[in-house]
Amino acid sequence: MEYAACQVSIAPVRAMPSDKSEMVSQLLFGETIEVMERKDNWVHIVCAWDGYMGWIDGKQLKRITPSEYDAYTDEQTLNLSLVEGLMAADHFIPLTLGAVLPKYDGLRCQLGDQSFQFSGQVVTPKKAPLTTDWLVKVARRYLHAPYLWGGRSPFGIDCSGLTQMVYKLAGIRLLRDASQQVTQGRTIDFLEQCESGDLAFFDTGKGQIGHVGIILPDCHVIHASGKVRIDKLDHFGIFNKEQNRYTHQLRIVKRMLADPIEPTTPSTTEQDTVLDNQTALFG
Repeated sequence: MEYAACQVSIAPVRAMPSDKSEMVSQLLFGETIEVMERKDNWVHIVCAWDGYMGWIDGKQLKRITPSEYDAYTDEQTLNLSLVEGLMAADHFIPLTLGAVLPKYDGLRCQLGDQSFQFSGQVVTPKKAPLTTDWLVKVARRYLHAPYLWGGRSPFGIDCSGLTQMVYKLAGIRLLRDASQQVTQGRTIDFLEQCESGDLAFFDTGKGQIGHVGIILPDCHVIHASGKVRIDKLDHFGIFNKEQNRYTHQLRIVKRMLADPIEPTTPSTTEQDTVLDNQTALFG
């Protein structure tokens, strides 16, 4: 098996091996993939994080060893800033929120044989306190990002890309599409029982799940529709005050953890690091 990692800021994942083909998803810097086949300059891939398949320009990938693939995928440190420069010896790479910093030691990361310096805010989800407050704050970080079909960055993101990236920054794996994410977690029977951070799924009107958002306090939802926005949520669905109408019909609410996310107590060093990061990012 051949493995690789994204070596550019954002790489489009396409339905077919052509620049003219529909973009179905994106890879961010440092995210890893398995190579299924090659066709000219194109590579058919399986994304390590969510198992999503598509085609990507091979020039945007850097080959890595199986051991590097395992290490990069298992222990991930992620960029917390909207955009932050990654410095190589002779150039910069702008990293977006959620990009992966392979083998990050607090100052440097390494992708294959190339070393980079990074001084921005980071989070290692395995060491971060997993709370509903954290999920909500990360979700709000994407506010006003433009809607982009297949997007996963603050420069363009779709509804399921938003939910996936927010949960990734909390260390929780979600599948790529809303129709896939609705198969995860457990059902919350009544809206009154929902918690901040739960996912609300919406009907296309044809009996299919076509939209998803993250529930916020006080019966609101943050979702990507035109842009990442916050709207009122009730038993009927999403009410858009600007349009003075319901835009999405509520179908089901799912919780991605067995129980509501409760604060944990990390070690003093880890706790100080996480609090410093959150203060710098959200203070």
